[in-house]
Amino acid sequence: MIQHITKPFKYFFKLEAASGLVLLFAAILALIISNGSYSEIYFSTLEKYIILGTKEFGLKLSVLHWINDVLMAIFFFFVSLEIKREFIQGELSNPKQAMLPIIGAVGGMAVPALFYIVINYSDSTTLNGWAIPSATDIAFSLGVLSLLGKRVPVSLKVFLTALAIIDDLGAIVIIAFFYSGNIEIKYLILMLLSLIVLIGLNKFKVKNFIPFLIVGIFLWEFTHQSGIHATIAGVLLALTIPHNIKDSKQSMLLKLEHSLSPYVAFGIMPIFAFANAGVSLEGLTFNTLLNPVPLGIVLGLFFGKQIGVFVLSYLSVKFKLADKPTGSTWPAFYAVSILTGIGFTMSLFVGNLAFANNLEYMDGVKIGVLTGSLLSTLFGYFLLLISSKK
Repeated sequence: MIQHITKPFKYFFKLEAASGLVLLFAAILALIISNGSYSEIYFSTLEKYIILGTKEFGLKLSVLHWINDVLMAIFFFFVSLEIKREFIQGELSNPKQAMLPIIGAVGGMAVPALFYIVINYSDSTTLNGWAIPSATDIAFSLGVLSLLGKRVPVSLKVFLTALAIIDDLGAIVIIAFFYSGNIEIKYLILMLLSLIVLIGLNKFKVKNFIPFLIVGIFLWEFTHQSGIHATIAGVLLALTIPHNIKDSKQSMLLKLEHSLSPYVAFGIMPIFAFANAGVSLEGLTFNTLLNPVPLGIVLGLFFGKQIGVFVLSYLSVKFKLADKPTGSTWPAFYAVSILTGIGFTMSLFVGNLAFANNLEYMDGVKIGVLTGSLLSTLFGYFLLLISSKK
């Protein structure tokens, strides 16, 4: 009886589109609550501080920072495991296969940034958000592709996945170099020592994750105190996790990736979306979108992404630097290029870092990201529907 009742739920969570749908639901719920009678409770709860440990020896963060600094460190850990696996034995391990998504990703990061810079070049404060429209949300974009089922060739799904992974790698580099605070040398040294210990655990082929986790917690604290954004600790930890290519059953990397996947997709990402997508729409007009921050983000995500990804990918195929995805047409490929403008999770995250000291711009960031992502979703989906065969 229980198995019969739970069967639909098991099927749902196996769907590729499921995580994107849950993410969408969380974002819509945040918008409803932040504009309803519970809006004050919503925003005040995010600002409340929670202490883990004691006042003398504990970690005191607001609810929003627990989500954006701690939970997102786990998210970055998971993403970095995925990136490492792809480069070792996945789609990115073959230079010829990797070339197209790499070139497309470079265009998809550079051109949106240029759109934003052109709109905001005269204001040094808003210019700090130049990287916001440069990321692709892998869950949302793949979710849209999956809704079309067999209409979309597998090669295009592989291309979009690889491109989104490279985008994430680019975002990690941007965060590390452009959105970190004043560096504390003492904690930077402790970070380095922690990393050396982790590398040692890898070299000595330690098979238990617990030692990695313990050192990783210290690494997170040192990173948090150093001025570098705490999520980078998740990246560094992931890079030291051993991967057994010959025997996947003995690979710590694969075990962790598979174990974390449902918690990240259906836990961390929806929580992040719920906490960060809430924005008051009171007094919102079309002119609001014409403000430099939201306008730069919308143009970057919707126009910059599709132009950057498609043009550079098209040129790389024409000049025989890469191969076009098998079984795809240029209209379908262009539609997928539009879908890369679904920025959501990473764009909101970068926005939080870009305007950490200028929170008055965050409403504009959220409006711009939501609008740009929505336009990319609708236009990309319907163009795919028209251009793809049944």
